[in-house]
Amino acid sequence: MDEERETLQRIVSTLVNKNDEIRNFIDMLNHTLSNVQVNSFHAISELNEEFDGLYSVLHEMKESMANTIQQEEARKIQALQDQLRQCSCALENSEELLELAVRSLDIKDPVELLEAARLIKDSVTVASAFRLSLKPKVSDSMTHMMVDFTLEKQMLQAVKFLPVPKAPEIDVAACLVADNCITMSWRMPEEDSRIDHFVLEYRKTNFDGPPRLKGEQRWELVDYIKATQYTLSGLKFDTKYMNLRVQACNKAVAGEYSDPVTLETKAFVFSLDSTSSHLNLKVEDTYVEWDSTGGKSQEKIKGKENKNTSNTASPKRSTNSPRASARGSRDRFAGESYTVLGDTAIESGQHYWEVRAQKDCKSYSVGVTYRNLGKFDQLGKTNSSWCIHINSWLQATFSAKHNNKAKTLDIPIPDRIGVYCDFDGGQLSFYNASSKALLHTFRTKFTQPLLPGFMIWFGGLTVTTGLQVPSAVKTLQKSENGLGGSTSSLNNVA
Repeated sequence: MDEERETLQRIVSTLVNKNDEIRNFIDMLNHTLSNVQVNSFHAISELNEEFDGLYSVLHEMKESMANTIQQEEARKIQALQDQLRQCSCALENSEELLELAVRSLDIKDPVELLEAARLIKDSVTVASAFRLSLKPKVSDSMTHMMVDFTLEKQMLQAVKFLPVPKAPEIDVAACLVADNCITMSWRMPEEDSRIDHFVLEYRKTNFDGPPRLKGEQRWELVDYIKATQYTLSGLKFDTKYMNLRVQACNKAVAGEYSDPVTLETKAFVFSLDSTSSHLNLKVEDTYVEWDSTGGKSQEKIKGKENKNTSNTASPKRSTNSPRASARGSRDRFAGESYTVLGDTAIESGQHYWEVRAQKDCKSYSVGVTYRNLGKFDQLGKTNSSWCIHINSWLQATFSAKHNNKAKTLDIPIPDRIGVYCDFDGGQLSFYNASSKALLHTFRTKFTQPLLPGFMIWFGGLTVTTGLQVPSAVKTLQKSENGLGGSTSSLNNVA
């Protein structure tokens, strides 16, 4: 009995679920039915608007062309009326002369007859009737004002609903990735004069090849592109690749997206290593700021901890975090080495990043170093670090430093400094990031991985990464290398 009841209960549950599904489906059908009616009404309204617009254009054209015919009629009538008036006057004068000549024939006196003949002859010579053109100035034809709408009628008869645009084809060979910009170029598989605009979508990814279904960022959209080319500018290339796709749209509907393309966006990305920075530096990702109280406050905390638990390591020196362990866990910089390093090493290739100093910075250095920079060492004062140094404490100085030697740079100090490192080529160059003017170049042979390095005393520095080597820098490098270049007297083979 219980088994039959349980079976019946399952049947009842199944029927309830099925009934719910059917009810939901009925609701969906009713909703779809309602949408069909609403959308059909909108489509008819838009159709009426289009035809009303067409009628309006035809009516305007008709009025304009009828006005042209009327103007031509008025011009011809005026010309013919003027000619009629001239002919009437000439005819009147001619009839008067004729009457005078006939009367003169009755004169008997030879002298009087001779005088009358001379006067009539002179009058005839200047008479307008003999200078008058007896050809109409204008034609009565108006055939040049006729129209033929045969072709237009055929075109109107061929009017159909707007088709869905075909998917554009991206011209990969014409696409360009440079200067943190991506220039996309595409074409339609066949000419379509009804395309109104294009939509470009892109998203960052770390995977080469077609987009993946999972683990991808959302698509970013650029709408209403009128041309078949577009440049995405001001990008930060903090991933290895970017997916891009394009769709064409007419007034009514958008077509399918093009086959997506994946373009490589190679750039150097790093953050500042806060775990090993000087205690007087406040570090947040890509920003470092001088903190005059940081060292003292930390020293007090450290003193209390050492006094209470002499065998316990300072939390500030803890290396248990994954980030610290990944970087090899080093001591913090101390003393007058107000330094912080990047968290990503350079082991090959060409890389570029930029640094902007706050206006109140008193002293700062920008460069690279091997990992072996000591906790009390300063950038440029060892044979394994290279930098340029700016000091505006009492008197502004600008110099390049390496192996505790300095070379004064007699050039204006830029607001932003660009750093170019060619590890394999053994070259470290500094640029005015705005004008791309070369500030200084070190040439050496790098034998160990390099870390970006920064020193600051008072003020703050902002580091911009994810940048490609600018085209202007590449051009300058080719020019400098082509001319052989000059080796700085500070450079040593390390």
